Amino acid sequence: MAGLAFMGTVFGYNFIKYEALFRTRKPIGTYTKIIAVISLLALLGAGICFFLLETRTQLTAVMFLGLTVLYAVPFTKKGNLRNLSGIKIYIVALCWAGITTLMPLINAGVALYSDVYLKFCQRFLLVIILILIFEIIDLKEDNPSLKTVPQKIGIKNTQLLNITLLGILYSLEFLRQKIDNTQLLVNVMLVLAVGLFTLGASPERNKYYTLFWVESVPVFWLGLLYLVSFS
Repeated sequence: MAGLAFMGTVFGYNFIKYEALFRTRKPIGTYTKIIAVISLLALLGAGICFFLLETRTQLTAVMFLGLTVLYAVPFTKKGNLRNLSGIKIYIVALCWAGITTLMPLINAGVALYSDVYLKFCQRFLLVIILILIFEIIDLKEDNPSLKTVPQKIGIKNTQLLNITLLGILYSLEFLRQKIDNTQLLVNVMLVLAVGLFTLGASPERNKYYTLFWVESVPVFWLGLLYLVSFS
């Protein structure tokens, strides 16, 4: 399951980023060719892992694969799901939350119950929050037709929305059947870190603000979980 998620992510990310380049048959450089080879190897590895999964998990994986394809490949005159205003962030959040929360449990045959759905909602919200930070940074470069949240309501209101969503994300922890104090501690540190990134987000920021710092949030979260598990 972990192999499929990792290699599928590598292929999916590169497919979304470079699909148009290959579809239009534009000349590609050595760097892009290397990316293409890595992507094909990742696809092969993901395919092998796919056939090792339970049938129910395979069906779920196909659904998320379909969303990824529709996200990148044009299927209407307006383009793909990525170009449909207001939809992009929900598609990305749904795929990330579903693959990291639901699929492992479905593959293990674990019944989905209230705490699982709460965790799904938390990860769904976290991905949306992180995407909104990216949208603030990319405000000057994004096509106005995308109608991103910062384009619609402005930077300050987007930051306020993010802080509100972070509050909801943290509050969901108190709805669990059994409240875990360790998880509460980890989540408050996560919320504080993402809150600081939100308040510091600006179109004037360097790209590395999102490419390194914001994208490192899941790694930071994982590190916190490992740290508290050994304490």
